Amino acid sequence: MDAFLEELRWRGVLYDFTEGLDEIIRKEKLSGYIGFDPTAPSLHVGSLLPLITLSRFQKYGHTPIAVLGGGTGLIGDPSGKTKERPLLSKEEIERNIEGISSQIEKFLDFKSKSNPAKMLNNYDWLKDLNLIEFLRDIGKHITVNYMLQKESVRIRIERDEGISYTEFTYMLLQGYDFLTLFERENCKLQMGGSDQWGNITVGIELIRKIKGERAYGLVFPLITTASGVKFGKTESGTVWLDPNLTSPFKFYQFWINTDDRDVIKYLKYFTFLSKEEIRELEVYLKEKPELREPQRKLAKILTEMVHGKDGLERAERATKILFGGEIRDVSLDEILDIFSDVPSKEVPKEKFSGEGIPLIELLVESGLVRSKSEGRKLVMGGGAYLNNRRITDISKKVSIEDTLYGKVVVLRKGKKQYSLIKIV
Repeated sequence: MDAFLEELRWRGVLYDFTEGLDEIIRKEKLSGYIGFDPTAPSLHVGSLLPLITLSRFQKYGHTPIAVLGGGTGLIGDPSGKTKERPLLSKEEIERNIEGISSQIEKFLDFKSKSNPAKMLNNYDWLKDLNLIEFLRDIGKHITVNYMLQKESVRIRIERDEGISYTEFTYMLLQGYDFLTLFERENCKLQMGGSDQWGNITVGIELIRKIKGERAYGLVFPLITTASGVKFGKTESGTVWLDPNLTSPFKFYQFWINTDDRDVIKYLKYFTFLSKEEIRELEVYLKEKPELREPQRKLAKILTEMVHGKDGLERAERATKILFGGEIRDVSLDEILDIFSDVPSKEVPKEKFSGEGIPLIELLVESGLVRSKSEGRKLVMGGGAYLNNRRITDISKKVSIEDTLYGKVVVLRKGKKQYSLIKIV
């Protein structure tokens, strides 16, 4: 088997491919594309597998093409959706494309002299389509029976909401994309998640019928977690690649919190670590699971890949703070981000004026202790922390000088129980 396909296979991301791909990919350098849906201002972690697969494709000497769905995004892909997507304006799609383009550029080499990657927008060729010509030249070759067999269409038809004619035609437009790329870029391969199989085969069929030539498809698995939760979703929502939507710290924490049952699989999927390196981490996981070394490696690699060295440094510094590190070296925004998931309480600013509010009283207000007597015991026992610094003086008062930026105070009970005091 070809080295690229073999690489995908041992990493567990080769779900299926069309007949003949393993033969042609050994004989010639291929151009292959993956489409990216611009229906949000950022890609999310679910897009990492397509991006990294395109990067692997380029590393093996083939030409990757990232296709932005500026045209198809105006229609909406029904694949994997149980109901109609809300239609976005052209202006919204353009803004989304601007953000997504900068993210894609981090994964592919567009400046290579011998084999540069390409980024195209399908709006450039879809905007001038004439309906009559499209129905005669494209629609004529794909039967309704063929389209109804596609899972994305069949599932929607079986539901009460049904599927609009707009979304029903999406697979024809994606098929037309493949045909256009075949003609303009000699692109013979389309890749995507397994839910895209139906759309991919429509393009292959159009190329066969209209050009009389052969094209190919390859799909990778849809990722699910061992616990059954949809990959990329957390209690606080989607994990985005845009640092303004998901901070580098939250991004890093997402990977650090990977289940032991998933972490080796994710190392194969999302990193360029070798078999030997991953095998060593697998042994480490079995022998010392409590150290979570594979998770740390995964988080470090992906945070640097998406957010750069500076983003990784900030994420690691914030993580240390969460586990008791020095807190006064970070910005207010970072503090609020680090402790956004811990219980918080608003306390009037006047309580911190003058000598300030007794720490024991503040501990009670925070909810970390139920009474002043419990608070005294906590302080005397060395289990009370103010801004990650242990306080053993039961007479300690917290003034405005003790606060962080005059806005917050971080209280801690023991090693991990935090409360954020917001000064209002």
